[in-house]
Amino acid sequence: MENIKGKVAVVTGASSGIGRAIAITLAKNGVKLVLGARRTRQLEELAAAIGGEGGDAIFAAADVSNKADLVKLVNMAMERYGRLDVIVNNAGVARLNRIDELNVDGWDEMIDVNIKGVLYGMAAAIPVFRKQQSGHIVNIISTSGIKIVPTQGVYAGTKNAVRTIAEAFRQECDGSIRITGISPGYVKTDFASKSVEADDMKAAAAKAVAEIGISPEAIADAVVYAISRPKDVEIGDIVIRPAVQN
Repeated sequence: MENIKGKVAVVTGASSGIGRAIAITLAKNGVKLVLGARRTRQLEELAAAIGGEGGDAIFAAADVSNKADLVKLVNMAMERYGRLDVIVNNAGVARLNRIDELNVDGWDEMIDVNIKGVLYGMAAAIPVFRKQQSGHIVNIISTSGIKIVPTQGVYAGTKNAVRTIAEAFRQECDGSIRITGISPGYVKTDFASKSVEADDMKAAAAKAVAEIGISPEAIADAVVYAISRPKDVEIGDIVIRPAVQN
């Protein structure tokens, strides 16, 4: 992966789970990082660990529902490294309920983070990418938008909105900015169990992840694959899930 060595990437939701794995894997491949998440202590520890292994990472507190925070991360990349090559819109939330339970606050949170957060990341990065005539947007989506099941209606809706937005952007773009969607299935993180409130659903989610979940590094490897292709090759969509997942 020599062709990604020295690239600069912003990664949101980098403090744990898939985002953390993406950051570590990119750093091992020589990518310079700007890390954003709401939990700064975990970001500080991650940046220190990357630096201890010879990598280069800076960080800042970032809530992707606040567009100014995404601009801040992009500006940090430009100030520290003089360019930005990749933005990984990884931050996401799930609040899993039946629609008729009317968890309106949960709906708002998912829309703010999963849709607006991605749009704000794109809006922060695209002006830089246009000026450079190069750049890569990577959106971490979900298999939930591919197979629709009860309790995931609004969550799946936010993820499918990102797919639609990305495809429209791909068609509008002249090819100088590439865009990739990566849809993980069950991954060995605490994301699934944090997404539900009922104890029985938490237990079921934790059991499914423990039994069939794949490692977050598998998703990170997909990011590396997508951004390491030649400039004239765009990887549009990657679905990556346990082989036994329905």
